[in-house]
Amino acid sequence: MRSHYNRIAGQNLERLAALSDGIFAVAMTLLVLDLRVPVSSATMHIDNDWTLWLALSALSPRLLTYFMSFLTLGIFWVGQQTQLNHFSRSDRLLTWIHLAFLLAVSVIPFSTGLLAEYTSFRAALLVYWFNIFLLGVTLFGSIRYAKRSGLVRDDTTLEMRSAHESRIITAQVLYALGAFLCVINTYWSITLIVLVQLNFVLAPRIHLLERFFRRVQTVGIRIGFNKAPSLARDREGAHGDERRRVLSNASDGHSANEEALEDQE
Repeated sequence: MRSHYNRIAGQNLERLAALSDGIFAVAMTLLVLDLRVPVSSATMHIDNDWTLWLALSALSPRLLTYFMSFLTLGIFWVGQQTQLNHFSRSDRLLTWIHLAFLLAVSVIPFSTGLLAEYTSFRAALLVYWFNIFLLGVTLFGSIRYAKRSGLVRDDTTLEMRSAHESRIITAQVLYALGAFLCVINTYWSITLIVLVQLNFVLAPRIHLLERFFRRVQTVGIRIGFNKAPSLARDREGAHGDERRRVLSNASDGHSANEEALEDQE
């Protein structure tokens, strides 16, 4: 009974996509709740435009982390939806991989608030980077598992599968580089992470990144998908043998009919 249940559980991609949309929407909404309207206090009395601008400038770290995290969620939402669009179906394990991915999504508001409150602390920056790392790892594991389990649609080409993986690898390498810059200054790390995100959102033609992206994609095709062409050749060979057997049987049957007609004549 348990084995049978595991085979039929979690196959609906539409329900998984709907749950993902809801969690992403809630996480994006929670981000803005960390932005509070400036009010007068004992240290700053807001009574004119100048003091209001000063109070708004004090919110700049929170505005920056809000903008960065909104881009993060937007990029990973697009990445997950792109994957789901190329899956023919789901299964129990793939569903749990995406639930783990959504767990990392739901933590983004916390890691964002931590970084906004302690922007100059390396520990806060590393927690935020680790959150992004978990998003990338689970999404990468999803496409790898789907490929190995035959859950990818038949019309998905080898280049399209490799593009999924190489994009995740490229992004994670750049995010890790940004996190490493916190050794110098956390603001350098935040700046590079935002630039990486803007690159994936706007997709400008940066030759250095394009060259790196193509190299990662080429390695992915040679290493990650080297079994796919052989499987395709084996499948084509099996179809060819079957076709030859059918033609041979038809030919034998035709010859037998001709011999029977000759005997009757």
